[in-house]
Amino acid sequence: MTATKNFSEEDFIGVGGFDSVYKGILSNGEEIAVKRLSKNSRQGGEEFRNEATLIAKLQYKNLVAFLGCCSQGEERLLIYEYMPNKSLNYFIFDPKKRELLTWPKQFEIVMGIARGLVYLHQDSKLQIIHRHLKASNILLDKYLNPKISDFGLARIFRDDVEDAKTESWEHCKFYQLLTYVC
Repeated sequence: MTATKNFSEEDFIGVGGFDSVYKGILSNGEEIAVKRLSKNSRQGGEEFRNEATLIAKLQYKNLVAFLGCCSQGEERLLIYEYMPNKSLNYFIFDPKKRELLTWPKQFEIVMGIARGLVYLHQDSKLQIIHRHLKASNILLDKYLNPKISDFGLARIFRDDVEDAKTESWEHCKFYQLLTYVC
């Protein structure tokens, strides 16, 4: 509450399917992003537990850093590192910001996303299928380095499963993301 000035409008960053995101500043000056899950969503509780459980176990330079969570009564919060350049979405669909995405920078972003996916799929102790990869779930740090976020729909699959499948192709939007970036 203190870090976000009671979830003030001036600290509002954006909204997702089950949540709102606010910028916060801790007492030590560290900037954070606070994901506040909707109190009215029936689906939000499962996604909250899933995201907190998965992202807490995963640490990689191309994944958004998870700092903590809070669940008290109906209030559910996820705390992440703050990404000053928001999401790739803002750069793709804003003509002025799109100019900053030179071909070499686009290539760096795509390679960073690919490295994050390789980590999730084969290099981490848990093998994860993200299932909701899209431009708005690729956050950009101050140097425009990509970090995969939003693990609410992600699923763990076992090492002995050769062909992991998800229930819906719509959750897998990496192809569309590459199309926009390239």
